[in-house]
Amino acid sequence: MDCGIPEYEGRRVTSQGAAGHLTVDLDALARNYQRLSAEVAPARAAGVVKADAYGLGAERVATRLYAQGCRLFFVAQYIEGKRLRPALPSDAQIFVLNGLQPGSELAAAQDGIVPVVNSFEQLQRWSDTANAVGRRLLAVLQFDTGMSRLGIPPEERTPVAGLLNAAHSIEILFIMSHLASADEAQTGQNRDQLAEMSRIAGEFPELAVSFANSGGIFLGGAYHGALVRPGIALYGGAPTAGAPNPMEPVVSLEVAVVQTRTVPSGTKVGYGGTHITTDETHLATISVGYADGFLRSLSGRGAVYCDGVRLPVVGRVSMDSTTIDISSLPEGRLKLGSLVEVLGPHQTIDDLARDAGTISYEILTGLGDRFERRYRGAPRSTVTG
Repeated sequence: MDCGIPEYEGRRVTSQGAAGHLTVDLDALARNYQRLSAEVAPARAAGVVKADAYGLGAERVATRLYAQGCRLFFVAQYIEGKRLRPALPSDAQIFVLNGLQPGSELAAAQDGIVPVVNSFEQLQRWSDTANAVGRRLLAVLQFDTGMSRLGIPPEERTPVAGLLNAAHSIEILFIMSHLASADEAQTGQNRDQLAEMSRIAGEFPELAVSFANSGGIFLGGAYHGALVRPGIALYGGAPTAGAPNPMEPVVSLEVAVVQTRTVPSGTKVGYGGTHITTDETHLATISVGYADGFLRSLSGRGAVYCDGVRLPVVGRVSMDSTTIDISSLPEGRLKLGSLVEVLGPHQTIDDLARDAGTISYEILTGLGDRFERRYRGAPRSTVTG
C-alpha cells in the first residue's frame, strides 16, 4: 500500500503514462449538494460548474448533480454552456454568468442557454435577439451591489426597468448579485451588499432573488433568497474562513516518486541552490510541479505526506518535479513509482492553499491534465488518463 489514501481495486501508478492519480469522489460531491440544499430549504440550490467544474470535469460533475436533483447550473462563458448542454437533459437550465459577447446571442438562443445580463447593452441585444427569433427568451438580471466587477450599475437600473416594461420579449427568471466577502462572516461588506440587494428587490418586487454563494449560504436565511449558487463548497472547500469546514473532501491526489538519493551536509538542492542541507539528508524527487498546479510559491513552504508523516518541500518547485525531504521515513520506504499524498486525509485543498499563500479555488482549477483521473460514484468505473 502506498501513502495516505486508501487503496482501491486496480490501483497502480498507471499504464497510460501518467505519474499520479487524481480521484474525484462524486458521491461526496452529491452529499455536499444535499447538505447545502438542506441548509437553505425551502430555497433551491444550483450548481456552479464554471471552469470545467473547478477543474474536476464539468460533464461528470453536472451529471452527478443532476442525479441528485440539481436542475440549475452556472458557467462563466457561453462556450462552457455550449459544451455542457448535450450532457444534460432538456429540463436542466444552464446560465452564463458573464452574459453573452456580441455575436453569440443567436447561437445561445438556439441552444437554450440563458444569459445572466450584466448591463443595459446586454439586455437590449438579448431583446433584439428575441424579436429576431420571434419568441420570448429567458434571462437573469445581475446587479452590482458593491463588488464593482459584474452587474448592472446603479445608474442603469431605471433604463433596464423601462426596457422591461416597454418590451415583453424577455422573461426574467430572477435577479441576482454576488457577495464579495462572504467567506468573512463578520465583515460589514456583507451587510452593506445585503441592504443594497434588498433595495433592488424592492424595485423589482415581482422577481425572485438569488444572492448567496458558498460562503453566503452560511451567513443565514436573509442571504438565501429563492436560489443559492454554491461553488467551492460543492467541491469540498471551506466556505467560511477560520471556521470548521462542514463539507466533505471531494478530491484526492497522489503523485509518483521519480528518484531518491542521499546527499551529504552542505548540498545545494534545486534551481538557484536556495536550499542547502545542514546534515546528511534523504531526498525524493516527485513528479509534480507548477505545470500541474503544485504552485511555485510552495517552494520551501509546502509538503506532501506518506504514512501520515509530513515531507517538506526543499528548494524550488520546478515545472515538472519537486524535491522533498524524506529523512523522517524509514530508509527504503519510498522508491521509484511509490505514491505520496498531495491531497488527501492529511492535507486538504485549503491546507495546500494556505501553504501556497493562495485560495483553494486556485489550487483546484490549476490541477493539470497529466494525472490519471478516476471518478468514484460514477454510474460505472471510469478512468481517464
